[in-house]
Amino acid sequence: MKYINEKMNLKEIIEKYPETIDFFTSKGFKDLDKAEVRDKAGKISLKLALSMKKLSSDTFIEMLEEIISQNRDSADITLNESIKKEDGISVMGLLPCPVRIPLLEAMTEFQKENPEAVVNHELKAASQGLDWLKEDVIKANHPEKLADVFISAGFDLFFEEELMGKFKKDKIFKDITGVNEYNKDFNNEKISLKDPEGDYSMLAVVPAVFLVNKEELGDRPFPKSWKDLLDPAFEKSVSLPISDFDLFNAILISIYKEYGEDAVKQLGRTLLQNLHPSQMVKSDKMKVNKPVVTIMPYFFTKMIKEDGPMAAQWPEDGAAISPIFMLTKEEKEEELKGLAEFFAGEKIGKILSHQGLFPSVNPTVENNLGDKKFMWVGWDYIYQNDIGAILKHCEEIFFQGAEEVK
Repeated sequence: MKYINEKMNLKEIIEKYPETIDFFTSKGFKDLDKAEVRDKAGKISLKLALSMKKLSSDTFIEMLEEIISQNRDSADITLNESIKKEDGISVMGLLPCPVRIPLLEAMTEFQKENPEAVVNHELKAASQGLDWLKEDVIKANHPEKLADVFISAGFDLFFEEELMGKFKKDKIFKDITGVNEYNKDFNNEKISLKDPEGDYSMLAVVPAVFLVNKEELGDRPFPKSWKDLLDPAFEKSVSLPISDFDLFNAILISIYKEYGEDAVKQLGRTLLQNLHPSQMVKSDKMKVNKPVVTIMPYFFTKMIKEDGPMAAQWPEDGAAISPIFMLTKEEKEEELKGLAEFFAGEKIGKILSHQGLFPSVNPTVENNLGDKKFMWVGWDYIYQNDIGAILKHCEEIFFQGAEEVK
C-alpha cells in the first residue's frame, strides 16, 4: 500500500501518520511534534523539503512507507498469524527494513498461488534486533520446538554454540533451495558463498561501504579501502554502525581475518560515534563531532544527492558483508521445498537486489555490481574456528582501541 507521495505537505503527513515523527527528526526536521511548527510546515511539500535537505525523495518515501506499514494493520500483506505452528509451516526471522514490505507482499502472492502451503510467519523488521529471536532459539532445547524456517542476517545467531550452532552440529538443517550454483558475483575465483556442507542457504548479502564527507576530509587522502581507513590520520573521525549488530560483527570479523587483531584495535581508535544509518546520511548537517567517514549499509547511499558534500565509496579491498541466511529443517524437506525455492528464487532475488541493494545470490539476477569486490571470511574459516568466541574477542579489542584515544 502507498501511503505517501511527494506532493503531500509535512503537516499532512505528520498528523495522518504520527509514527513518522521520529524519522523526520532523525533527518533534521526539528519540532514537528509541536502544532505551531506543523502549521508552518503545512506550506511545504515533501518534495521541496527533501530538496532543501538534499535528500533522495524516492528512498526517503520508501523508509516512510516501511515505518507506517510496521505500525498499521497491514492485512493486505500479512499472512494468517492466528494459525498455530503445528497447523502449518512456521517461519521466523528478520527482514531488512527497506524490503520488508515488498517481501511480505510477495509472500502473500505465494500463499494465494499455493493455498495448500499454510504459512505461519513472524518476520519482523531488522531494526527490531535479534534478541527476541535469540531468546526463542535458546528456549528451543529440542529441534521439534524450533521454527521450520529461519531467515536473518549476520554470524552470531547462526554459528554460536548456544544458538543455532548446536542444532547445526546435529545436522538439523539442509539447503533445499535447489540453487546449485550461486550468482557469478559470489561464485568465482575470489569468493564462494555457497555452503560446501549443504546445511545453510544464503539469499543475499548486506555490504558495508563508506560515506565520506569531503568538506571534513581536510588534507587527509580520500579513503578508498579499509586499509586506508586504518591510517592513524582517521583516528576519532569515523562513525560505525555499532547498534546494527549484524553488520558491525561482519565488519569486525572480516577485518580480523583479513588484517589481524591490531587492525581491529585500530578500527576502534577511529571511532568517533555510533550512528543509525538514517542519521549517517545527514551527518554533514551535524553541528559538532562531524564524522569524516561513516560506514553504512550500501542501501542508504541511495539517499545521497550528487551535488552534496557526501561521497559514497565501495572499499577497493572489498565491502565487508553480512550474509542473509536461511535455515530449513531437513526432516520437513518435502513440505518446505516449495517455500524454500520461492525465497531463493528470481522474484525475491530481484526485490533484494534491485529495491534494497542487497546483492542476491540467485544466478539469474543482475546485481549491477561491475567489478566490485567483497570481503568474506570464507566457509573454511567459519568451520575451522569458534565464530562466537572470535566475535566476542573482536568486540573486546575494538573497544579497547576506542578507549585508548578518548
